[in-house]
Amino acid sequence: MTSEAAIAVTGLRKSYGDHLVLDGIDLDVTTGTIFSLLGPNGAGKTTAVQILSTLIGADAGDVRVAGHDLAREPDAVRAAIGVTGQFSAVDNLLTGEENLILMADLHHLGKREGRRKTAELLERFDLADAARKPATTYSGGMRRRLDLAMGLVGDPAIVFLDEPTTGLDPRARHTMWQIVRDLVAGGVTIFLTTQYLDEADELADRIAVLDQGRLVAEGTPEQLKRRVPGGHLRLRFADARGLESATQTLGHATGDDDALTLKVPSDGSLRSLKALLDRLDDESIEVEELTVHTPDLDDVFFALTGHPTADEEKVTVR
Repeated sequence: MTSEAAIAVTGLRKSYGDHLVLDGIDLDVTTGTIFSLLGPNGAGKTTAVQILSTLIGADAGDVRVAGHDLAREPDAVRAAIGVTGQFSAVDNLLTGEENLILMADLHHLGKREGRRKTAELLERFDLADAARKPATTYSGGMRRRLDLAMGLVGDPAIVFLDEPTTGLDPRARHTMWQIVRDLVAGGVTIFLTTQYLDEADELADRIAVLDQGRLVAEGTPEQLKRRVPGGHLRLRFADARGLESATQTLGHATGDDDALTLKVPSDGSLRSLKALLDRLDDESIEVEELTVHTPDLDDVFFALTGHPTADEEKVTVR
């Protein structure tokens, strides 16, 4: 735990009967960053969010959220956080404005302050024109924006986003991503769970991978991707003679005679790319097309969670 940690967790455990959901996980989330928790269905992600947001209790572990002890100061933790879950908290019978005013009342804001905050959030989330329309008329993206706005009425220091863009079209997803970035630029800490690996890659400063209730890896997106083999260069040639010459020159490579391509293992670095091109140039071998393929978070996810073992140990990427 550090003084800079927005969330600091040591030895968090949770069971339901004989089923162990969280098996002693440790987390350290730096203030003003986006931290993403990934894992397959049933890995324990939602349970972790529910515990950290005081919705359910833990069986064991030391947890501090926004500097407050979760077990001894749950009210202080609730005052410091906002939560947007997988399912919208929007009341369909109310307008967007009325939903926000209701949240302001729940936060015990005065009438004037509540209306000021409501107007500010409607403008900030591009909902002002639809403020007095029933929430049932809102598109999926508008509902998610309203849902997030409702979670920000109390000016939380930490926001838990549990699969915030599920079901949104690409344009709405990108709009939500920009909102998240703007929140972090304003000093808010984001704890994100998502099934979209490209979303975590796009947004997260740091990622932890949870599998069967245990943390199996943690690091920045780039650090995690460097742990997975599979990077390669794909070369395409004009004719079979060029493919054959390149195969003989480069050695450890896999050729496709029909496609006239060669797959060469590579870490994707500029140095390795230059070395390969120099070798081909020395032999006067011309390449029609070159493509660099590097592992992505999909590769990381499947490598870490595809074949879990009972004695799998936590791997920390530094």
